Amino acid sequence: MARPVVGIIGNSNLLNDEYPVHAGGTMNSCAVSNVARAIPLIIPPDPAFVSVEELLEVCDGFLLTGGRPNVHPEEYGEDETEAHGTFDRNRDAITLPLVRACVERGQPFFAICRGFQEMNVAMGGSLYPEIRELPGRMNHRMPPDGTLEEKFELRHDVHLTEGGVFHRLLGSTVVRTNSLHGQGIKRPGDRIVVDGKADDGTEEAIYVDGARGFAMGVQWHPEWNAADDPVSRPLFTAFGAAVAAWSDGERPRQLHAV
Repeated sequence: MARPVVGIIGNSNLLNDEYPVHAGGTMNSCAVSNVARAIPLIIPPDPAFVSVEELLEVCDGFLLTGGRPNVHPEEYGEDETEAHGTFDRNRDAITLPLVRACVERGQPFFAICRGFQEMNVAMGGSLYPEIRELPGRMNHRMPPDGTLEEKFELRHDVHLTEGGVFHRLLGSTVVRTNSLHGQGIKRPGDRIVVDGKADDGTEEAIYVDGARGFAMGVQWHPEWNAADDPVSRPLFTAFGAAVAAWSDGERPRQLHAV
């Protein structure tokens, strides 16, 4: 029997600084294939090539990946500043309506890093352009130097709500995660439940209240070492189960039971 299909929202890059490509990190494909047990399908993040309606029919679920460009602040009613960094308006045009459609349909999606921020903005929330500049916050950005292992090493704890969705899924109220982001939640969107925070109060785990399907997001990067990490593996396993259920024709009526 064919595996379900997970659409991995890619990023637009320039190969060798000149050749335009649509790409998705290999770690994301590995996590989807080896842990979620689904076919990874990289999606060009541009409405010129694919519509949200087409994606909803082709894919059983979606992985909203991290990426260097940020959600444009116009999407949450603020003016662009230098602190907001670079943008990808084409990806915004795909992911934001896609999140809302998935919530409405109960179709599963898992949001990571930029995807976490997209999830919040799609539901009406806003973002801080640079959380390390806020009083009392740590620097959550990726270390500029070092090996890949050093950049993705576990750097801080995330404290989960006791009895909450993430606690029930991960079996602990405190988990250790990596940290490779500059922006963070300023105002949670409608129905966005903050279910986990770092020691400095930065929001790290969210879900959509009352969603009929798997609708979860994390600010860290669980695709790193997903098969062996005790936090990453259950997240992708649960996501995979939700995607498989959707592929089999099941339509959940309430938030992902775990």
